[in-house]
Amino acid sequence: MIPIRDNQKRESVALVTYTLVVLNLIVYLWDRQGHIVGNSVVFADLAMRPNELIGSLRSIYRFEQGAYMFPIVTPFTSMFLHGGLTHILGNMIFLIVFGAGVEEAIGPVRFALYYLAWGLAAAAAQIYVDPSSPVPTLGASGAIGGVMGAYFLLFPGNKIQVSVPMLLFLSFEISAWVLLGMWFMWQILVPVPGVANWAHAGGFLAGMLTVLVMGGRSAILKKNDPIIGI
Repeated sequence: MIPIRDNQKRESVALVTYTLVVLNLIVYLWDRQGHIVGNSVVFADLAMRPNELIGSLRSIYRFEQGAYMFPIVTPFTSMFLHGGLTHILGNMIFLIVFGAGVEEAIGPVRFALYYLAWGLAAAAAQIYVDPSSPVPTLGASGAIGGVMGAYFLLFPGNKIQVSVPMLLFLSFEISAWVLLGMWFMWQILVPVPGVANWAHAGGFLAGMLTVLVMGGRSAILKKNDPIIGI
């Protein structure tokens, strides 16, 4: 199911959300030297490889001379890279649909910082599950998972209009808690080879934890009673 929009009325423009979308698209095209499709060319070495990152951390811990420190930055750089056109389009759709509401609720500055933190938490979850993996891990999915986790607690009753490509793009509405809950359970119960499912799940849990640390749904939304009532 592809989310199209939610039923929440906005009182402000989601500048950070749209800036992240534009930034990801620019990096995607730059990485492919202006081509819409194709393999990574410019930034291929910026993807995170868990085994290299763990090796780098061990070298630093042991104070080894000439330790290769570059992999330490890849959990950050990798969240702005994507493997293909469908990968980035899918991620950006989810970011637009769910990011705007979360940004308005917690504020643009906090949203920007938490977005990056969710991406790093997602990378940590993937590394924890498979620290010896040499497979490159990349994409904004983990950070967007954090956005979705926050949305899950903030706006569970919102209605999300979704489209189902396999059913000739049949469109219907579904409650946010149902859609996001199904998405999260899918990551846990139906892992897909070649997909960083644990990064998605880790990001989602990090987003939920952020809402709880901030005082919960009521504390965050108390300034806007109509939103709480949705």
